[in-house]
Amino acid sequence: MRTIYFDYNATTPLDPLVRAAMLPFLAEIYGNPSSVHHVGRRARSILDDARDRVAQIWGSKPSEVIFTSGGTESSNLALFGAARLLKSKGRHLITSSIEHHAVLHACDYLARREGFEITHLPVDSEGFVSVDSLRAALRPDTILVSVMAANNEIGSIQPVAELGALCRARGVLFHTDAVQWFGKEPFTGIHQFHADLVSVCSHKFHGPKGAGALFIRSPLLPDPILFGGGHENERRAGTENLAGIIGFTEALERFVRQPVFQDAAVFAATSRLVALIDSLAGDGVTLRGPRLRRLANTAAFTVRGADSIALLAGLDLEGVCASSGSACSAGSLEPSHVILALGVNPSEANSLVRLSLGRENTLDEVAQVENILPEVIRRVQRFQ
Repeated sequence: MRTIYFDYNATTPLDPLVRAAMLPFLAEIYGNPSSVHHVGRRARSILDDARDRVAQIWGSKPSEVIFTSGGTESSNLALFGAARLLKSKGRHLITSSIEHHAVLHACDYLARREGFEITHLPVDSEGFVSVDSLRAALRPDTILVSVMAANNEIGSIQPVAELGALCRARGVLFHTDAVQWFGKEPFTGIHQFHADLVSVCSHKFHGPKGAGALFIRSPLLPDPILFGGGHENERRAGTENLAGIIGFTEALERFVRQPVFQDAAVFAATSRLVALIDSLAGDGVTLRGPRLRRLANTAAFTVRGADSIALLAGLDLEGVCASSGSACSAGSLEPSHVILALGVNPSEANSLVRLSLGRENTLDEVAQVENILPEVIRRVQRFQ
């Protein structure tokens, strides 16, 4: 059976050149960067060089680059570390209603277990946070704001630079989960977000899984969430994953400064998918998210009288890999919190399907999906 992979927002194939750069660190270069002997010193030198390379791309200081295991750890370190550091100044945090669960669940924990108060900013029907809503939500005891740069489910691109500038003017720390930005949107430097903390994840732009980084604007020193050794400038204990860090660095150099997803072929393919979704409006299919200020590779929709699991299973049987905002837990299907935040009723929010494309996709694959998707939708609606 042919495979049509339309799930690049979930993960990307490891680039062959990135893999080649990693291979020596899975074999002959095996030292622990913290060891004092020559094998360890060689690893330390390579780790330091990787940090310098990332800093050069970001336009930051090397000390502001903290290597992590990926986006979830980066966002957790940003939120827990900053909130606990500044709790004596205030316990009010602000985030948006459509954040990734790595942010939302961290905020929920801080509220339930550590006495913080969380304000969830609303979004409009296209999934945008307004600068005015943030301005209205800021309080004297607000210590941290976290709003993602681009949404993973519907692709809405937030006005993060404006949000960050407002926070800086008010003396409030600003974190952005930029996991979906890197490799997809223009990148001139880490300071373009006007953020104090920025989460990055390697496997979203053809790097390895299990590798990422957190930008921490100097001289901020968030409380660590991992304890043991003095790794990563005392901010993140644990022996560094040198192979993953090299893969992350290589992918960053290759695919971020000139975004790998900013390709005419990707845009053309996604535009055809959007047109397909629009053509099915009479069958209860609705495009979700914005038509403008949207990740160029992302097309998300809901289907009246269907649910995500049935739709994804139907597509998978035809070889099409897609994704959803729904999560199956203990046999219960939960509606996408992102789609609910747009004001969609729960039954329809339960039917989100996201198609996200990448450089390996072809117009021939889109043509095949143009034939497959309408039939899958009709089949699911018939048996719901």
